[in-house]
Amino acid sequence: MKDFEKTYNIALAGNPNVGKSTVFNSFTGLHQHTGNWPGKTVENTQGEYVFNNARYIVQDLPGTYSLNPNSAEEEVTCEYIKSGNYDALIIILDASCIERNIRFAVQILNFVKRKVIICVNLIDEAEKKGIEVDCEKMSELLGVPVVAAAARSGIGLKELKCEVERTVYTENKTNDVPNKINDKKFSREIYEKCCRFADNNTDGFDRKIDKYLISKKFGIPFMLLILAGIFWITIVGANYPSDLLSSFFEFLGDKLKVALFEIHCPELIISALVDGIYTTLTWIVAVMLPPMAIFFPLFTLLEDSGYLPRIAFNLDSCFRKANAHGKQALTIAMGFGCNACGVTGCRIIDSPRERLIATLTNSLVPCNGRFPMLIAVISMFFIGTYSGITASAAEAMILLLLIVFSVIVTLAVSYFLSKTFLKGIPSSFVLEMPPYRKPQIGKVIVRSIFDRTLFVLLRAVVIAAPAGLLIWILANVNIGDTSVLACCTDFLDPLGKIIGLDGAILMAFILGFPANEIVLPIILMIYLSNGTLTAIPDLVQFHEILIQNGWTITTAICTLVFALFHFPCSTTCLTIYKETKSKKWTALSFLLPFIIGIVMCLVINVCSHIINILL
Repeated sequence: MKDFEKTYNIALAGNPNVGKSTVFNSFTGLHQHTGNWPGKTVENTQGEYVFNNARYIVQDLPGTYSLNPNSAEEEVTCEYIKSGNYDALIIILDASCIERNIRFAVQILNFVKRKVIICVNLIDEAEKKGIEVDCEKMSELLGVPVVAAAARSGIGLKELKCEVERTVYTENKTNDVPNKINDKKFSREIYEKCCRFADNNTDGFDRKIDKYLISKKFGIPFMLLILAGIFWITIVGANYPSDLLSSFFEFLGDKLKVALFEIHCPELIISALVDGIYTTLTWIVAVMLPPMAIFFPLFTLLEDSGYLPRIAFNLDSCFRKANAHGKQALTIAMGFGCNACGVTGCRIIDSPRERLIATLTNSLVPCNGRFPMLIAVISMFFIGTYSGITASAAEAMILLLLIVFSVIVTLAVSYFLSKTFLKGIPSSFVLEMPPYRKPQIGKVIVRSIFDRTLFVLLRAVVIAAPAGLLIWILANVNIGDTSVLACCTDFLDPLGKIIGLDGAILMAFILGFPANEIVLPIILMIYLSNGTLTAIPDLVQFHEILIQNGWTITTAICTLVFALFHFPCSTTCLTIYKETKSKKWTALSFLLPFIIGIVMCLVINVCSHIINILL
């Protein structure tokens, strides 16, 4: 490992949505790692960079509005800032809404009297709004170095690194902070003396857009339209790479079998390795990777553009009526990509009670692992003669209706929890509307693939390997003339019939606990009794197979409902346990959607029988 002259610790602090993470990413590149702060389920993002033969370890502190903490994240930031365990502290300000940011900077300077640097970020956004910030004047008034930057474009970052270098190399440097910094009207004075506004101030542009995007009349319809578009793009875009990956893995599997035969590997071992572990693993990758690789970047584009806080604003009143937190809307949106990511995202909710409600109910919305099954059943039983773009648009609209239904159920269950196990009233929170920004597509793709797609995929793959072996054993080990899998299916069949399903469907969901992507091929494997996961055939042929095995419209509806509401996958359960550190809450998060699904399917089946009798 290369030796450096010295190693320094740098901390980044600031309000949320000031571009702090952009500065961090620009400084550290891919030299980052994420964990938790000691003793807390708060994300700890750390990275490093090298500048003039010195190594700088950068700590990205959670965004906070004040040094009076109201959440675990804010508590971590406040404790770290007050500890002084760093060689330089960079306070990031948003040039386009600097007055509020200055208050936070002044508050920090009341506690920290040495080695502080202020970075006025987003100067390009401020210029578009006709705002000019005099950084030299601000430096004079505050007595600390002030650097102007536009981190998204790389402007000012080298100057910021140079200022960090000068600061850390100056031993025991004390900031020349004026005494009147303790004066609470001081922030307003800096704002008035350092900021100038041109006649072409375009701050009203965002307000004009928000007049429609967060209005009572258009806000929610536009949000639904955006979600429908994302689902349509995901559905259409994922089909082709999934087919290509499936064909490639099938070709590779055949070659692997031949290679194992040539080295005289026992046939039983070959079947277990290839038909069991390999087939399950590759199926999950082929079905799971393409939609995630499309959905997560699209979701991150919404986040990068500044639209996600608008979603929380639009749904805030709905969640407040359910005695839940408005930010739960954001965790639900993350859950569409992966429920495990949605559960992790619940950290943004300050109130422990409301954070727990969001955690327990996140799996009530479908993740993209359930999309293939939902889409296949919708296509076979509800699309009919539609084809091409019309079919995919119809699929997206029906899927959207199912998702809206799942959100309504989530609100109802959140209200139930707030009145029973987790009593309380909704807390207030500050929801900042960031300016609309042009997303950086390249960085968005890289960040979404590495931070979300590969993270979720690796977790699923680790769990899927032993699951593939278990499925193979159940399908190939016999009791008499019947496989263990068939015995389990027969045992579950009476219960399945009662709730409008059958034993094969229930068994497929049980075996699909490691990953929802394998539920549909397990159903096909059970019906065909072929002992290994099978690629889904043409949907017309698959529809015939389902009809031959007793499927009706009622079965299809109940399957859709049960796909929406059943126990969360193993990855999500593990994440819930890590976040709550409680077996009780993890068990409740497992049972809650499962019981809801069974009850709903039972009601649908009973109503169907009554209607058939009356007709």
